[in-house]
Amino acid sequence: MEKITAYLLPVITAVIIIFGLAKGIKVFDCFTVGAAKGMKTAVKLLPPLMGLVLGVTMLRSSGALDVITKMLSPLAELTGIPADVMPLTVLSPISGSGSLTMFEQILKGFGPDSPEGRIASVIMGSTETTFYAVTVYYGSVGIRKSGCTVPAALIADMTSFFLSALTVTVFDF
Repeated sequence: MEKITAYLLPVITAVIIIFGLAKGIKVFDCFTVGAAKGMKTAVKLLPPLMGLVLGVTMLRSSGALDVITKMLSPLAELTGIPADVMPLTVLSPISGSGSLTMFEQILKGFGPDSPEGRIASVIMGSTETTFYAVTVYYGSVGIRKSGCTVPAALIADMTSFFLSALTVTVFDF
């Protein structure tokens, strides 16, 4: 299987180039035009992404994450989400790397088969980095107003948090 994956990308690339040449398309010109557009998109995305990274770093370094987690502890008790998993629920919609780091800490501290580890695993598998996704996808096409996207996505994330705890608790496999 490893050999197949090692050759897959070069084969796909070769097929695309051969197909383009067969159709009379100037493949290299198309590539350079696409690369230039990609660079423009990347430059356009840098400011919002830098703001997002700065915000997550400040949230964690300032201790605000701990304050937010403590404020949400009554909600955690009500929904069955362990208090030690709450920082993951705060970071998950904001930062993929931040939530992955928090997830790793939960697994190291409690183990993957603990209720905390299992709930955190389900959360990681069922939620999206909402703000990152909106920043990248909307920013790349120039959408300034997200409308109901962010509230709807956050409601979906909260539903996933609650159902993660409920599922792991009820279906104790």
